[in-house]
Amino acid sequence: MLRLPGVPALRRHADRWAASPRALDVVAALSAFGLMVLDVPGLAREDNSLSGVTATLVLAAGAATLVLRRRAPWVPYLVALGLMGWLHEVTMIQFALYSLGRFRGRRAAIGATALYIAVAYALFQTPGWPARHGDTLSDFLSLVVPIGVLSAGVGIAAYRQDLVRALEAQARAAAARQAVQEERIQVGRDVHDLVGRELTVLAVRAEVLAVRARGGAHQRDFEELADTARRAHLMLNETLVRRADREGATPGLEGLAELAAESGRLGGPVALRVAEEAKALSPLRQTAVHRVVKECLTNAAKHAPGLPVRIAVDVAGPDLRIEVRNPLPKDPPDRAPVSTGTGLVSMEERVASMGGTFAAGVRGDAYVVEARLPSGLPPR
Repeated sequence: MLRLPGVPALRRHADRWAASPRALDVVAALSAFGLMVLDVPGLAREDNSLSGVTATLVLAAGAATLVLRRRAPWVPYLVALGLMGWLHEVTMIQFALYSLGRFRGRRAAIGATALYIAVAYALFQTPGWPARHGDTLSDFLSLVVPIGVLSAGVGIAAYRQDLVRALEAQARAAAARQAVQEERIQVGRDVHDLVGRELTVLAVRAEVLAVRARGGAHQRDFEELADTARRAHLMLNETLVRRADREGATPGLEGLAELAAESGRLGGPVALRVAEEAKALSPLRQTAVHRVVKECLTNAAKHAPGLPVRIAVDVAGPDLRIEVRNPLPKDPPDRAPVSTGTGLVSMEERVASMGGTFAAGVRGDAYVVEARLPSGLPPR
């Protein structure tokens, strides 16, 4: 079977376009045109200057202005008023008023609706203007007013819903930024405690060697080394961590068994496997493993309570691989889990800060979290 090389690319482009706002605008224009075409025979009879073909072309041109309904919603609105006065066509005004309410808000929609009703009333009072929508004023207004009010009202409701979604998106983005910032602070604390401890040991060891080498050729060298280690520790303390609100450092691999046991007590059995090579990881990498596993177990307890969790920590060549897997629940929890939705962001930030990659999502019938980062171990 012959396959054209450009077909997949065209399909992806078409899929992206179909999900874009421009595609919805085109659909709105085609929908308005389709509804107005139904009135073409009557329009041609009422206006002797138009035939069925010319009336169709006029309506098509008017409906085409709906593609501007996001950037310039007043354009289709004015065109709709023109079509109402010339061809007595009120279908277009429904789309125009909805668009004004949706993309310009309540004030614009209310003003446009009031103007539309006033224009329609003036046209009804104009001698020679066919009253195709009712023989009496009450009949006419019973159609004109609901058309405007309902269309504008639906548009205003959609506008408010868009605002709510935008505010929710902003709140999620702010929460994600906060989570990233907190994770960076925690990384700084871990760096301070783990690296600072080694610097303290180095300073003390250098001082001991300086005492032993007193009067020797290397006494000054050892004293300078101890002083350098102390300054580095002080700099680390001042630049990375505010000691006043500091918490303890994140545990390493030794804390994984406790996490698994705690999860088991809560009803979610955990199968934990840690490769022997992983025990040689640096303390900072071990804290990353602990952080990822802890957050995964928390998420599993929220979204898949009582289901087993498998945890694997492996070292493959230069990479450290962490995989946490739990089956998807057949039925969602009775109550929606309380969650800020920032746990994955925090894990990703922790892994990315060490030059790794992070992925989380559904694979088959399970939810899988996978993190890869450099192991920092010498090649074997």
